[in-house]
Amino acid sequence: MYCLIRTWAAAMVLLMFSMVVHAEAAWTTYSTPGGQPPPALVLDDLEGKPVDLASLKGQVVLVNFWATWCEGCKAEIPALNRLQQTFKDRKLQVLGINIGEGKPRIAQFTQRIPIQYKVLRDADSDVMKAWRVRIMPTSFLIDKQGKLRYQLVGDADWDDPKIQAPVLELLK
Repeated sequence: MYCLIRTWAAAMVLLMFSMVVHAEAAWTTYSTPGGQPPPALVLDDLEGKPVDLASLKGQVVLVNFWATWCEGCKAEIPALNRLQQTFKDRKLQVLGINIGEGKPRIAQFTQRIPIQYKVLRDADSDVMKAWRVRIMPTSFLIDKQGKLRYQLVGDADWDDPKIQAPVLELLK
């Protein structure tokens, strides 16, 4: 019984914290002028093909760390799909980095909630640790020169002009 109460209390704290993060989600600019090099990111997509962030220079890359159990992550997916579709011709690439889940679970999830951008698997969470992700979802914006420019912690309304502003700035 004690374990059940403790688990319930922990879940309530996480729920309250995630609501606060959602309410305050905003981009943070990296203080280094012109950005900084991001940590390495080489992961397999859902077909098992490796994707290297370094190979995407010349594009603006939105890196979004997520998991199927994360309610805020689920809520973002339709708007991230629209963002990818709207700006793909202007060289925007959204990368969804799934944390610690197997291919079958991700496949089952994407049957219910289609994802129209590249999904990569961070099966052992090494990339998540290297990028210092503590809360999901967390997103990063990489400019066309391959520099890390912005970070957003918590779920966001990707249809909101304030949230899209840094994306549009880097697409110029």
